Amino acid sequence: MHYLYGSKPGVPKKLVATFGSEQQLLAYVRWATLAEHDKECKFEQGSALASYRGWSQADHHQAEEEASSVPHNPSPNML
Repeated sequence: MHYLYGSKPGVPKKLVATFGSEQQLLAYVRWATLAEHDKECKFEQGSALASYRGWSQADHHQAEEEASSVPHNPSPNML
């Protein structure tokens, strides 16, 4: 399992989605990212990252949230 976290200044990162593979996660992030400037991103509205300014990934769960409470393998056609 691969975990996608959203981040914004002054707030702890938050688990926003899980993926079955790293390739799926990276493809989703490429799709969701509209712009990147000075290490801050703007993401597609409706994506799991929409309200965040950055992202990170992990191959193990790092936060307190339950992985079952976020979308698994979200895709653009889920919007």
